[in-house]
Amino acid sequence: MKKLYRAASSVLALAVAGIFNPAAAADAPALTAEQKATASKIYFERCAGCHGILRKGATGKNLEPANTLKLGQNRLEKIIAYGTEGGMVNFDDILTTDEISLMAKYIQATPDAPPEWGMKEMMDSWKLVVKPEDRPKKPMNKINLKNVFSVTLRDTGEVALIDGDTKQIWGIVKTGYAVHISRVSKSGRYVYVIGRDGKVDLIDMWFEKPTIVATLKVGIEARSVEVSKAKGYEDKYAIAGSYWPPQYVVTEGDTLKPLKIMSTRGMTVDGEYHPEPRVASIVATEGKPEWVVNVKETGMIKLVDYSDIKNLRETTIESAKFLHDGGWDSTKRYFLVAANASDKVAVVDTKTGKLAALVNTKPKPHPGRGANFKHPTFGPVWATSHLGSDVITLIGTDPVKHPKNAWKVVAELKNHGSGSLFVKTHPKSSNLWADAPLNPEPEVAESVSVYDLKNLSKAPEVINIAKLAGLPETKAVKRTVHAEYNAAGDEVWFSIWAGKTDPSAIVVMDDKTRKLKHVIKDPKLITPTGKFNILNTQHDIY
Repeated sequence: MKKLYRAASSVLALAVAGIFNPAAAADAPALTAEQKATASKIYFERCAGCHGILRKGATGKNLEPANTLKLGQNRLEKIIAYGTEGGMVNFDDILTTDEISLMAKYIQATPDAPPEWGMKEMMDSWKLVVKPEDRPKKPMNKINLKNVFSVTLRDTGEVALIDGDTKQIWGIVKTGYAVHISRVSKSGRYVYVIGRDGKVDLIDMWFEKPTIVATLKVGIEARSVEVSKAKGYEDKYAIAGSYWPPQYVVTEGDTLKPLKIMSTRGMTVDGEYHPEPRVASIVATEGKPEWVVNVKETGMIKLVDYSDIKNLRETTIESAKFLHDGGWDSTKRYFLVAANASDKVAVVDTKTGKLAALVNTKPKPHPGRGANFKHPTFGPVWATSHLGSDVITLIGTDPVKHPKNAWKVVAELKNHGSGSLFVKTHPKSSNLWADAPLNPEPEVAESVSVYDLKNLSKAPEVINIAKLAGLPETKAVKRTVHAEYNAAGDEVWFSIWAGKTDPSAIVVMDDKTRKLKHVIKDPKLITPTGKFNILNTQHDIY
């Protein structure tokens, strides 16, 4: 069956490709306007997340002409085609030979700055599809909403809502391109999703089928969205952070109407001005009306008090540059976030509003939300995997009963390879699962490591999850990515992320036996990546 996919929106393509800087590197290969438009679209979809719209680098290398011209066309083509051990994926199974050659030429030219995106543009993009008063007063379906999974279909610009009990697709909704995360309202009714093209969609699960009730485009490129969770503010506000322009916006929680925009441009922790400090991740504290906003390039962590939107208060904490993603410790007092290109994990004490520690790690920690469990020797720990190293790092998180271990690397577990994006466990599980989807070796990218938390001295079991899916052989690597538990904590779901024209699947493993339980296949499951169980996401269970 022929598969259709939708690329980034035409608005985005025009924004990124239609405004060109007349100044270009003198030695850069010449490109026609059509070639430049094609390359800029590919760059947005595949490269900008790690290297930045302005190509100044963060998780990925700086790709400004001063650096790329030194490497030259042939070397750049090889890097793009085959990837690197530092975590860059190989693109020879994603891009054609001509596209790889084009991208090597494109990154030798001076980057173009896309337009700004202010309140006028946001209001013009805002659509209230169904007013709150016109929505159901009770659930109109019999779905077990606590065990629904919100699944990103990367290359179609869609999200699939899958019934975790029946393993059937409940509904598919059109969203922004390559939804990065799904967040769940405090009530458990709404799902907030944000695409890489800056489009936020509010999905109401009380309808017979999941229904988008409001949309808002917050910028040209974005990654993060969250809701208010503090007592008295439940679901009152939402916040979305942009990569471009570098800013965040506070909106009404049930309509997405934009209320206030705050820029994140400013000085880095090193005292240098940066024009593109992107909002990387946002979490909501439950004990007080506050969001933790992590600004990638500056290394600044902002505690945003939303109790008075008109007089918004920010507490700015200096940490380390290139902040990315992170998660709570088991007490939900401390937030641990990877400053991945600085090889550190920053620890924020949200009770005192201060930095508790900067923990040195192996190269490029990339935890997702991380994983919490009680180590038999070191007490409570939080785990992160790594893009640039083949280890799982365990950091002690109990300064009261285990002060000698707190905010230190207490152990490193050997992963089956570098290029890992996510590590995951569950309070009811004795397993720790780690992927490595960005490893350039196909066998490694298709597999996961599983550790026995009761006996961490034992080598992990390595399982090729992709082979269990029973998909046909194609050129594309079938990357196994993003472990996610079901609501009961006895199943682990993995995405098999194949090429955008190749069959993909979701593999469900029995957590106790580590054996295959189910494979979800459907022609509509095109490039599934992130999966977010409603109950676990709602309550930050990891």
